Amino acid sequence: MHSWPDIYVPPVSADFPNLSLFSTYQKTLKYVDSSETINIYVCGITPYDATHCGHAATYISFDLIHRYLKCSGKTVNFIENITDIDDPLLERASRDSIDWQELAMSQIDLFRSDMTALHVLPPSYYIGAIESMAEVFKQIKIFNSKGLTYELNGDLYLSIAECEGAIVNLPHDLTESLRIFKERGGDPDRVGKKHPLDTLLWLKARAGEPSWDSPFGAGRPGWHIECAAIALKYATENRDSVLTIQGGGSDLIFPHHYMSAVQGKSLTGREFAQIYSHTGMIGLDGEKMSKSKGNLVFVSKLLADGVDPVTIRVGLMREHYRTDRMWSGAGLASAEEDVARIRKALSREVVAPSVPLIEKIVVALSKDLDTPEVFKLINQWCSDTENGGEGGSAGEVARALDALLGLTF
Repeated sequence: MHSWPDIYVPPVSADFPNLSLFSTYQKTLKYVDSSETINIYVCGITPYDATHCGHAATYISFDLIHRYLKCSGKTVNFIENITDIDDPLLERASRDSIDWQELAMSQIDLFRSDMTALHVLPPSYYIGAIESMAEVFKQIKIFNSKGLTYELNGDLYLSIAECEGAIVNLPHDLTESLRIFKERGGDPDRVGKKHPLDTLLWLKARAGEPSWDSPFGAGRPGWHIECAAIALKYATENRDSVLTIQGGGSDLIFPHHYMSAVQGKSLTGREFAQIYSHTGMIGLDGEKMSKSKGNLVFVSKLLADGVDPVTIRVGLMREHYRTDRMWSGAGLASAEEDVARIRKALSREVVAPSVPLIEKIVVALSKDLDTPEVFKLINQWCSDTENGGEGGSAGEVARALDALLGLTF
């Protein structure tokens, strides 16, 4: 599947410290190993609705990681999937009386245009689940050969208890794990399962639903095996792990990323990722933003209303990427004020020193993407410029903000 157009990243003249990121399961900061190609896998959309601010916040956060590594001269292999066959997509298509493939393609096209508008670097590989069926078959066959699968009424499951460390290393206690598993697409109560957390590898064809022929009968893949299979296919060879960074929203911590990691390690004998990085959730005016509440703020709607994409990026980057935070009219207005102030400072012929600003921004980003500190630095530079500071280059600052933060003024 094709991605969106590539974006030019201006060079940045600065010393780049090693990037550290908080790794969710280890609960500690870890340095990104840049001794070889950096494989980043970020979970993409299920294309049954437009890109909302929660999506945008996640993809902008990983865009900052991508940009930092690219600006520091590292080789990055960025992989992003699209879950282009899943229950929510089929349910939405049925509700709206539209062909599920037509719905998926329309939302994927809209996502591409939103990412282009938001100046998000395109992935090296943008891969749909449907085009990855052969890889899914390949990996399930490996599970079969290891005796890790079992059939239940035609559906094929992975026996989690037989995967090394899968149960003892759960990020929550068992009761909480079962609750979240059920809430996020799992079926812990299904009668006949060996363990309630066993994950579906292959779903037997259901009447009226799309299916694909496979060595395991007609059907479609489970959610977690899709990502594991795509990562194993498109990641370059690393010594100790399949991926350098596995990323996405905090709602994917469990079960999706955990189960993908269990599957990846069971298939290869290596850790699935060195770092598991997750972004906070975005709310609206004090409430959780969700489809069930009907309070989603869509990027395409903001753009159609004339909101500057730079303002959207600033509004989503000013607080730390790992925090749960709110989107509001007041916050948007404040972001617009910041953008106007920066734009005005950059339009001056004489500006405050630029080299120290850029160097400090780089250091702040290296420390787990400390964007609150970044915007303090930028605002201080604006104040210094407004107060007659000199010795800097507006063009140099503009190029750095473009390269490092994706902000084009």
